[in-house]
Amino acid sequence: MRDLSHPIRSGMQVYPGDPGVELAPALELERDGAAVTALHLGSHTGTHVDAPAHTVAGGRTMDLVALDELVGEALVLHVPGLADRATIGIDDLSGLGELGELGELPDQVPSIVIIDTGWARHFGTERALAHPALGVDAARLLVARGMRVLGVDTLSPDPTDAAGTTAFPVHEVVLGGDGLIVENLTGLEGLPSPVRIGVFPLRLAGDGAPARAVAFDD
Repeated sequence: MRDLSHPIRSGMQVYPGDPGVELAPALELERDGAAVTALHLGSHTGTHVDAPAHTVAGGRTMDLVALDELVGEALVLHVPGLADRATIGIDDLSGLGELGELGELPDQVPSIVIIDTGWARHFGTERALAHPALGVDAARLLVARGMRVLGVDTLSPDPTDAAGTTAFPVHEVVLGGDGLIVENLTGLEGLPSPVRIGVFPLRLAGDGAPARAVAFDD
């Protein structure tokens, strides 16, 4: 089993404008007989799931998402060597087979599709903001071929700048179709495809939640 999630730590990188992360002792073992940590963080901290309510008025909240939507066979598309702020287009995806080698994108993809850009290595640095983004036409193609959950190893499948952004075209395609987005995955290098994936978010009655994501060996 491989862990695909970033640990949550005080001061870790967050999407521009999101609440900062602070973990502080609320109770201490020596003083109180038990250790309890007080958490201050946003619902989109670290590796997390975007529920439709994140960008869709009246969309489903995280507590209404069934776990079986986030567990199952996933198509992993390895797209290495991209330039800063590159757009991943249909041609980039159609040159990848089920195992990430040259081939054709399947006519029918699993409900979970993960895009590995290699950008997880920049998480926590300024360069993380310059991540590649999925083109909206490519997102529409994946949805048309069966994708319901999009996973990325970047801050967002849409472009990000230092001030964040108010334009979320890929979010509109995926979440607008009542799908889900998993952001800030890590450890995708060399992951086979297809592979069985599980993403387990907190059951928050809100727009998203931090998650533990894993790839199963079988």
